[in-house]
This record gives sequence, C-alpha cells and structure tokens, in this order.
Amino acid sequence: MSERVRQKCSHSEEKYQTNISLETLDSGCLNSATVCGVDWTTLPDDTVIQLFSYLNYRDRASLASTCRTFRLLGSLPCLWGSLDLRSYKFDTAAAVSLSLRCKNLQRLKFPGAGSADAIVSLQARELREISGDFCRDITDAALSVIAARHEMLESIHLGPDPCERISSDAIKALAYCCPRLRRLWMSGVKEANGDAINALAKHCRQLMELGFVESDNIDEVALGNLSSLKFLSVAGTRNLKWGSVAQVWSRLPQLVGLDVSRTDVNLSSITRFLSLSRNLKVLIALNCPVFEGEVDRNTMHNNKGRILLTLFSDIVKGVASLFADNLESVTDVFQHWKEIRNGDKNLDEVVVWIEWAISHSLLRIAENNLKEFDDFWLTQGAAVLLSLLQSSQEEVQERAATAVATFVVIDDEDATVHCQRAEAILCGDGIRMLLNLARSCQEVLQSEAAKAIANLSIDSKVAKAVAESGGIDILANLAKSTNRLVAEEAAGGLWNLSVGDEHKGAIAEAGGVKALVDLIFKWPPSSTDVLLERATGALANLGADEKCSMEVALAGGIHALVMLARTCKFEGVQEQAARALANLAAHGDSNSINAAIGQEAGALEALVQLTYSQNEGVRQEAAGALWNLSFDDKNREAISAVGGVEALVALAQSSLDASQGLQERAAGALWGLSVSETNSTAIGRQGGIAPLIALASSDVEDVHETAAGALWNLAFYRDNALRIIQDDGVQPLVHLCSSSNSKMARFMAALALVYMFDGRIDLAVPVGPSPSSQGSSKSLNIDGVGRMALKHVEEFVSSFYEPQTFNAAAATLVPTALAQIAEEIRIPEAGHLRCSGAEIDRYVRMLRDPSSILKSCSAFALLQFTMPGGRHAMHHSCLLQKAGAARVLRATAAASTAPIQAKIFTKIVLRNLENHHEVSS
Repeated sequence: MSERVRQKCSHSEEKYQTNISLETLDSGCLNSATVCGVDWTTLPDDTVIQLFSYLNYRDRASLASTCRTFRLLGSLPCLWGSLDLRSYKFDTAAAVSLSLRCKNLQRLKFPGAGSADAIVSLQARELREISGDFCRDITDAALSVIAARHEMLESIHLGPDPCERISSDAIKALAYCCPRLRRLWMSGVKEANGDAINALAKHCRQLMELGFVESDNIDEVALGNLSSLKFLSVAGTRNLKWGSVAQVWSRLPQLVGLDVSRTDVNLSSITRFLSLSRNLKVLIALNCPVFEGEVDRNTMHNNKGRILLTLFSDIVKGVASLFADNLESVTDVFQHWKEIRNGDKNLDEVVVWIEWAISHSLLRIAENNLKEFDDFWLTQGAAVLLSLLQSSQEEVQERAATAVATFVVIDDEDATVHCQRAEAILCGDGIRMLLNLARSCQEVLQSEAAKAIANLSIDSKVAKAVAESGGIDILANLAKSTNRLVAEEAAGGLWNLSVGDEHKGAIAEAGGVKALVDLIFKWPPSSTDVLLERATGALANLGADEKCSMEVALAGGIHALVMLARTCKFEGVQEQAARALANLAAHGDSNSINAAIGQEAGALEALVQLTYSQNEGVRQEAAGALWNLSFDDKNREAISAVGGVEALVALAQSSLDASQGLQERAAGALWGLSVSETNSTAIGRQGGIAPLIALASSDVEDVHETAAGALWNLAFYRDNALRIIQDDGVQPLVHLCSSSNSKMARFMAALALVYMFDGRIDLAVPVGPSPSSQGSSKSLNIDGVGRMALKHVEEFVSSFYEPQTFNAAAATLVPTALAQIAEEIRIPEAGHLRCSGAEIDRYVRMLRDPSSILKSCSAFALLQFTMPGGRHAMHHSCLLQKAGAARVLRATAAASTAPIQAKIFTKIVLRNLENHHEVSS
C-alpha cells in the first residue's frame, strides 16, 4: 500500500480556493424559521451572534439564509471585524458582495496577488491589518493602491513566499500613505534602498516592528535611522555588511529584539550586539553557520541579562528566563506564559515577537530537511514546536503545525518519516494538541493540523495514538468539509491511517468510506488533483479489507472509481483508482464485487486503456485490476472482447525492462485470461508466450512464479505447447522446476512440462513460425527434449519423498501416517489453483499412463488440489467423482508396478475425497 505526505507548497494555491459568490453571501430567505417544531428565532440575539462567530463564511451565509432575523443578525458589523479569505478565491466580484458587511473591517488575510486588486473593492476604509499569502506576483502598483486607499493601516504582512516584484517604490508609497504603520513584515523583496527606509523613518514614527526577511538588497545602514524600532528581523537576508551593521544597529535606542537567523552573521557582530545595544533583550541567531563555526559553545552565555537564542542554546530556558523565576519547572514555555501573564505590555510584546520569529525560522529549517539538524530536533526543536502549537497567535500555530508536518518527513516521494521525530511529537502530547487544532473553526488551521496528523500517522505508533484519541472521527468529519484544502488533508490522513489493517474498521465506522466516496463526486478533476488521488488511495487501502470493500460498494464507490478511471487525466488518480478496483476485486468468491465491477459500464474498457499509459504505476495497477477481475468467468471473456489480450500481451512484451511489480502483474493478468481455451489460443497467436518465457527466467520469485502459472495454463493446449518448445521455453521451465526457491513455481513448472510431454506431440514435429520467430521454422527432436524435461519433473516429485516415512505408511493401515505425510508435503498456495474438468480428466488419464513419472506427478498434483482447506478442494473433488476417478485411484494405489510415491499420493487423494464426501453429506 502506498501513502503520501504533503509539504508546504508555494505555487499551487489557486486550485484550493473556493469561490465566495454573490449568491452564497446574499442568500435569500428560505422561510424556515421553524425546524422540527422549534422556533429558532426566539433565541436571544447575543446567542445567535455567538453562534455566527464560530462559523466559517459559507456556513455563516447558509445560516443567515434560513430567515430574515438571522440574515439581519448575520450582517452585523461585529461579526465582520476580521476576515480570513486565504481558503477562498477572492476576486473583485466577491469583494463587491462582501463590501456592505465590511465597512468596519479591521483585519484581513487574503490569498495572493490575484486578491490584491480586489481589496480596494471591499471599501474597508477602517482596515488596520492585512496579511497576504502567496504574494510572489504582487506588484509595486498593486501595493501602492492598497496603501493609498487604506491610510489607517497599522500592520502589513506579506509572505512567507518571496515578494519578488515589490521594490523600494512600494515601500515609499506605504510610508507616505500609511503614517500609522506599526508593523511591516515582507519576505523576499526585490530591494529596499536608503530612500525607502528613510521614508519609513520620516513618516511612520510609530513603526515598532520591521521584517525584511530572505531578501537580497537591503540598505542596512539606513535601518539605523528607524529610531522607533523595537523589533527587527533580517532572517535569511543575504549580502549584509556585518562590520557596519553591528555598529549602526546597536545605536537603535528602542531595539528590544533582533532576529539574524539563517544569515552569515559572525561571532564578532553577535558579540557587539550583545555588548553595545542599550535596550536589547533578545537576539535570535538560529542556523547561522559562520557564527556557529566560530563560537565556543561551552563559553557562550547571555551578556548583561540579554538572551541569545541559538540552535545550541536551551531555547525554552532562554525564553523562560524573561518571566519565570524557577526555570527548571518550565517545559512548555509559551503555554506557561499564557497562564501567568502579569499585565506587562512590553514583556507581552517581546514574547509575541519571539513566537513569530522562531516559528518562521523553524519552518524554514524544517523545509530544508537537512540531516545535520537531527540532534536539534530531538533535543529541543520538537519541544519548541509543541509549545508553539499552543500559541495565542493563529499564524504561529499554523506555522508550527506546518513545521511538524514537514520536519518528520525524510522522503516525500517514498512517504518515509523520521520515526524518532514522530515519536518525539507523540511523547510530548502533540497528537492531542494537533487534534484540538483540527477541531478549530479556522479552515487554514484545520488543514495544517490535518496535514501534520496525516504525515505523523505514517508511523505506526503515532497512527495508533491518533486512532485512540478520536482522530479518525475528526478526519472523517474534515473530509466532508466544503473547503477543498481541508478535505484534501483529511483524505491524506485517512489514506495513511488505512495502510495497515488495524484502523480500517474504525474508518468505516466513523463514516470515512462514505465521506471519501462523496469527495469524488463533489470535486471535479483538475489538472493536478491531489485531493482525488488521496481519496482514491484511501479507498484502495480500505478495499483490501473484505468488510470495508462492501462499504465502498454500498456507498457508490465502484461507480465513482470507474468514473475516475474513465475520465480523469491525472496519472496519480488513475493509478489509485485502478489499485482500488484491483483490491475491491480481490475478494473472489466471498462477495459479488468482482462481478459488479465487470458489469459497471466502461470499467473493463477503461482498465484495458490504462495499460497503454505512459506512467508505469498506472500500467501496473491496471494490469493488477485485470488480473483480479479475470477470476470471474464473465469478466474474463469481457476483458478479451474489449481488446484485453492484445493490450496485455503488448504490456508483457514491454515490461521486460520494467519494474518487478509491473512484470508480475502483466504475467498475472495473462495467467488469469489464459484459463479459457479461446483466450489461451489468442495469447499464443499474438506472441504472448515469448515474453512469458522471458519473465519465467527472472531471478525474482514473484515474477517467475506468476509466469510459470501462465505457461502452465497455456501449455494445456497443443499449439501453445509447441510454441513454448519452439521459443526455447523448455530450459527456463526445467530451471524453475529444479532450482526455484518457490515450491509453487517448481510445482507449476513441473505441471507445464508434463502437459507438454505427456504424449500428445509426435516425436519429431515440424514447427511452423510463431510471432516471435519472425517467419522462421525449425524441426525439433521433441523426444530428446521431453526425456530431459521429465527427468527433472521426476526429481521434483522425488524431493517430497522420504523413504522411511513412506514405507512405514505403506505397511500400515493407520490413517494418521497418511495424514502426517500429507501435511509434510502440502504446498499451501496450491490450494488457490483451480482446474477445469478437462484438466482433471487429463490428470486421471496420466494415472493410467505406463510412465511412472507421469503417474507420480499426476497423483502428486491431485493430492495438492484436493487437500482439505484448499479454496477449490471441494470443486476438484466433485470433478474427480464425475470423472469416475475413484476406481483409477484405487487401482494405482494397489498396483504392484506403481512407484511407492504414486501409491501413497493416490491413497491420500482417496482419503481427501472421502473427507469431502462426508462434509458435503
């Protein structure tokens, strides 16, 4: 089973956004003031307003549409003081529909450049704070217009993605238009020259927090003119001249906090900051390679009460020293601060800024995913993230959850997590914290928490804790979200939790199956549809469980999966849909799903077409689905009718240099189709034998075992037997019969050889051209080849012969002796093989053959086919009875000329028939 992890993505935000339409927000009255006899309009207005405050905007609009009273209350300005539109497609039309409610809007979070132009249409002249994600394409002009229309702005945050098109011109416009600006934080600005920074110093006299992070061209000397600054962050910024920086910034009279993380700052500059800055309390220098290479970590300590936070210092104790008397008792530093706040506004500002700065740097460190940080994450990094999860700032909680989701991942492609890091989160009560965040009414927080839970759940211990803590119910509910990103992350969590057998039942009980199927119908495919891939991946895992497979079918999952296989162009979805259908079809006779898939319009055609995909994973899963579906008689012929033989022969031919999984499934699908004479003949005529011989020569056990099974079926028919001989297939089968570590492969290779050399073919036959011989023909001495092949078959059967045990069993009539031999020589997997009446008749004829090799081999085969507990043992027993085999078996067991192996094997077969007769009667 496969699973996936999702890390922070900065370039595909649009596909997750949901429209806020005029119809959604201005829904009319539905005249349903009473529901179930309860008059909800009699609730106190304060109660209704409180209910509205817990809802997202879509649900708020839905509730407001129920009656005029609720519509009036839902439009009150007190409910629209803050808007978080990052999960929505926020354009001009949406802004116009919101504008009547936003006259008193003060805080706005918006989703990127496309939304910047729409902000003006909100007509929110009282706007105080704006925060934008995915701001890579926001231009100087767009930001300047926003500033010009919102002169009351006090806080601007643009990032964490780089603002590559913002330069000094926009910064100057902010300075001129927004004199009340107190906080400005930008990531990756193109430049901030001296003129722009001096404009901030001149016009924004209340500017107390400034962040130019991960930028290239910042006039560091001009920053020294911002005398009002309390907090400055240049984390990740390059090309700073630290010799002059330390001297200039140390003179900032109000500077309390400085963040130089992820820069090339050196020890000398750090020392100057700590010794020269008048009011500096906190200096953050996380992941500063130059400084860390120069400093003596054993002697570096806080200077004059100033706190230095580094990767090698104790961050928790460092922050706690600002406000805690007993440092040893503080483990969750930010939660501790929330509990003991003493009204010190200045100290509160410091702690809030530290949370912001550290959460940003830890997320960046996690995204880089370098092995050198293993010790940091295990010794204190995980604990700091857990503390940040409980911050009072939602943005900090979001970044901490995203960092947790990211830092546990070792390999995104292989879905590998760092078990020690995952268990550090588990031991620190992180699962409870993340589940609490997932219950939040804020959709961005829901999605980030669900993402972290999903990635952590790849670890089996964490998955168990998630299930025991009610996480499956939470994820199943989030999968029903009308927010695409929330539903996607929840589906990813269910996918990972469904990998093992432990949690499949719980997911079904929580309504997860229906929620996943509904996702497929709810969200139309897009160009890169991760949501549908995750939903189908989870259904594929669940479909491997028989009970859950029935739930999937009852929820409409077959129709949904076939629809995706037919219409979706995204290869990840195609692969998982085919895998889901393969798993659903794998339960054989235990339910009717296999047949139901075949009856679904277009299902078999879609799977056959997917075998031609350019993506190997898609081809592999489609072949696996066709293999499983071919166990149903009607499906088998229907697959052939829609071009399945041609497609699978072509797939087998092209798979010789492909993955082992594709080779096995291609051979398996041909094995399944070859059960019928028509298909078997078609496979031989279309060149399917040569690639199967090549696959039978593979060193991989699963591959050559499956190919041997296909050749066994094909060899039953004379023309195919001749083609196997002509295509030099005897030697690979002899090799399997003699040398494979798989008893099943040896068994089926032996059966194929006896089919080929049981006397049906003349001693010297001119063999005509086959598809693989390119028109050539050759004459073969089948007699010599056959003697060699049957000699190896004899050696295979004799390998199960233990003279002392067999002789003792022959001399006694005690049934337990035969039972003991039967169990010792049983090949358990052979119980899954199913023979036709014609094949059983052929084995019975071999019992009459004078050849001791054929006699012993056929008796051994019938023993394996009739062993109690075998899936088709009763079927084979009935066929033997119809063929009148009992008389032949008794004659062989009593024959003085028969080998002792054949005698014992036939006695065991007779015992098996008697047991089946007793059971059936």
